[in-house]
Amino acid sequence: MPAVSKSATLRPGAALGPAAGFLASGLGVALFSSAVFGLSGSFAKALLETGWTPGAAVTARLTGAAIILAIPAIPALRGRWNQLKDNWLTIVLFGLIGVAACQLFYFNAVERLSVGVALLLEYLAPVIIVLWLWAVSRRRPRPLTIAGTLLSLGGLILVLDLTGAVKIDFAGVLWGIAAAVCLAIYFFITAKENDTLPPIVLASGGLMVGASVMWLAAATGLLPMAFSTADTKLGPWVAPWWVSLGGLIVMATVLAYVSGIVAARALGSKVASFVSLTEVLFAVIWAWLLLGELPGPVQLLGGLLIVGGVVLVRVDELRGPRALPAPLDHANDVEPVP
Repeated sequence: MPAVSKSATLRPGAALGPAAGFLASGLGVALFSSAVFGLSGSFAKALLETGWTPGAAVTARLTGAAIILAIPAIPALRGRWNQLKDNWLTIVLFGLIGVAACQLFYFNAVERLSVGVALLLEYLAPVIIVLWLWAVSRRRPRPLTIAGTLLSLGGLILVLDLTGAVKIDFAGVLWGIAAAVCLAIYFFITAKENDTLPPIVLASGGLMVGASVMWLAAATGLLPMAFSTADTKLGPWVAPWWVSLGGLIVMATVLAYVSGIVAARALGSKVASFVSLTEVLFAVIWAWLLLGELPGPVQLLGGLLIVGGVVLVRVDELRGPRALPAPLDHANDVEPVP
């Protein structure tokens, strides 16, 4: 990989003005990405209730999105096919770990645990990122980051509303932690500033890799596949199966992944990962609107705590520069993924 140079607008201690506007827009894009990612649960559930298997829904999602993104990705290369050669490892890691493995591990966890517990384990990714950056920089996170971590995770627990007795399966916990590690790596990969690889090319290439892995797993019998052409139900509406599948592909995948990559490059891996926690809150809202599942007071309180945690981490990122020299001076400069 060529050397990566960080622009001043991405540094926590950068001057305000144009930089502040850029960072603010990055936060807005990150929230949009979480909102459209949150749609995936409602669209997928509509398909699953008609007989689709999780593997089939994920494979169709990745395949369709990869084909759509290939259309604008090819002209974005502008004939510079060497960009794919120079960045092949980033694309493969993104597709293999951030797309295919993350979803496969999550669904394995769901098979053994409740959806709430599995999702909570997967969203331990921000904690993994903070701990990893702490280990690499050998500098303890500042109090605001620690407080934001605890506040966001506490809010996530409330949003998931994990009350009552929950059956815990050790193998399922390991699958959930594995999904969290993959999600953390996804944020590191997408946060790498790379002027030679347009975000849409990374998204398209990664989804192609992810889709290929899913089809390979299906061909070897590791991933059960079952499709259905029955109508799906979204709230009070009954729609053809391709409407739910189209929403899953276009909105919850194409728009979600592209905007997520742009946001992560603008905000950095740590902040982007915390903003992504709002995906759970958005998923609850979409489920309320499309599936009639009303969020309770505890979930609404959890959403406020998540936003509060994101704000604390955001404020910590925008504070003055630290005393350590670059690259350990800024958490976003740590680049563990080639």
